[in-house]
Amino acid sequence: MTRKYQQKKRAENQAETRRRIVDAAVSLHTSIGPARTSISAIASEAGVQRHTVYAHFPDEKSLYGACSAHWADLHPFPDAGSWAAIENPRARFERALRDVYGWYASVADDMELFWRDALLVPEVGGVMDGYDRQTAELADWLASGLGRRSEVRAAVGHVLAFETWRSLVRREGLTNARAVRAMASFVERV
Repeated sequence: MTRKYQQKKRAENQAETRRRIVDAAVSLHTSIGPARTSISAIASEAGVQRHTVYAHFPDEKSLYGACSAHWADLHPFPDAGSWAAIENPRARFERALRDVYGWYASVADDMELFWRDALLVPEVGGVMDGYDRQTAELADWLASGLGRRSEVRAAVGHVLAFETWRSLVRREGLTNARAVRAMASFVERV
């Protein structure tokens, strides 16, 4: 009985250490960026030694995978299932755009760091490529109800891009609501 208890306690301690490491890495990735985050800084932030970080995450791919999953759990992308119930394609598109722009507003600081470092850290680049694929699939689906022309699909893809939201809201000073109205009008005119 004692051995099982000790094994269970050891497993719980290992899981807690792993969680602290991931929390520390995500905290650093979202404050200074992945490219400026060292294993030593993660270890210090988590209150462990560098070798402990490597014991839990033997390579950067496994560390970034855990961090990305944790970040996505904390900041879930809007659920496209709720949009599927909207029969009118234009209303569906506007609702999706409103939700996506709302999500961008909530994660903008993090996304700016991730995009900045995507070319510098291959693992971050892979995560952001996955995000691009997800956005492209969403654009395909939303555009399919709006028209068959390639220009419509291109416009929807452009409008859904983080950089488009960032330009409209962060640089040009539009509110999310005004940015949604402007981009819905833009797509309608294509």
